[in-house]
Amino acid sequence: MPFDLILRGGRVIDPSQKLDAVTDVAFAGGKVAAVGGALKADPGTEVRDVSQLIVTPGLIDLHTHVYWGGTSLGIDAEEFCRLSGVTTAVDTGSAGPGNFAGFRKHVIEPSEVRILAYLHVSHAGIFGFSHRIMVGESEELRLMNPIEAAKVADANRDVIVGIKVRVGLHSSGTSGVVPLDIALEVANEVGMPLMAHIDHPPPSYEEVLARLRPGDVLTHAFRPFPNTPATAQGTVKKAVLDARERGVLFDIGHGKGSFAFKTARAMLANGFYPDTISSDIHQLCIDGPAFDQVTTMSKFLCMGMELSDVIAASTVNAAMALRRPELGSLKPGCVGDATLISVKQGQFDYEDVVGEHLIGNRKIVSEGVVIGGRWWHPN
Repeated sequence: MPFDLILRGGRVIDPSQKLDAVTDVAFAGGKVAAVGGALKADPGTEVRDVSQLIVTPGLIDLHTHVYWGGTSLGIDAEEFCRLSGVTTAVDTGSAGPGNFAGFRKHVIEPSEVRILAYLHVSHAGIFGFSHRIMVGESEELRLMNPIEAAKVADANRDVIVGIKVRVGLHSSGTSGVVPLDIALEVANEVGMPLMAHIDHPPPSYEEVLARLRPGDVLTHAFRPFPNTPATAQGTVKKAVLDARERGVLFDIGHGKGSFAFKTARAMLANGFYPDTISSDIHQLCIDGPAFDQVTTMSKFLCMGMELSDVIAASTVNAAMALRRPELGSLKPGCVGDATLISVKQGQFDYEDVVGEHLIGNRKIVSEGVVIGGRWWHPN
């Protein structure tokens, strides 16, 4: 099969293959067709010189809110992905069983960008989240809808990757772990992983972790005090280490209130890296402090993570969390998505959710996107 597109001469960093080399990447029929030097172009092949750029598998943002128009926190997925190099946006609970059909028909299906979703166990998902209204959907247990959630998840397995629940004082009030237990019942019923949000207690970080199963995701994992994974002495809590040993995955989910440099420094100093880096992008943080996926990745690069580890946390690791191994890799036969980035040198001001600033010397910038084997530029 002739190649549709060749990215010529870029630095290819693909952690799924432990690959870091200057080489070509070719696409055909919507998939990665070949990786190697001096790949031959056919008369109809589009060839792009990317010799000044880094080529990675298409970035996966494991935590977004892209039900634009259906919820007040939703942002436009295509606009966001063009600017931040994301080829797969994973919506985490914006919609529940009561309104998922609209999310699918009006947002997911028309989108050129791949949108996958964790279905909220609450009937209408995250419906009361705006600049003026903040109502925790998990606080009202009458909104928990496990029977319909299981039906909707089962009927939409092509795009639903798991079950979402939000627990903590701001999202579940004094209901504690009850919404989490209900969500776990649904996840068990449909055989899917669960993503749990955590904010202020109750419940405690330890109570939530104790319930999570191998493959489940704790998002907002590096959140500030209270309910931080680090001790006051700067060590990692035993419950956190035990959960990782058990196979629980730790996701960043930066957002408006869920990432602190102090926590991240402590965790990284102990060698505890996040499994996945995600932005938790929504209307209340797209203009800061999260901004986008590449800015969130840049923060970890500036705190000492290797570039290859930062890329892994936004590609192959996220694909494994989604149980979609065809994503997050440039292996021939995988989905033909790629992200073009550069790493700028300079002085860059980064801010976390508690107002601490970090002046970093590097910034990851999105320079272009390939979706389904076709060039899909950022502007």
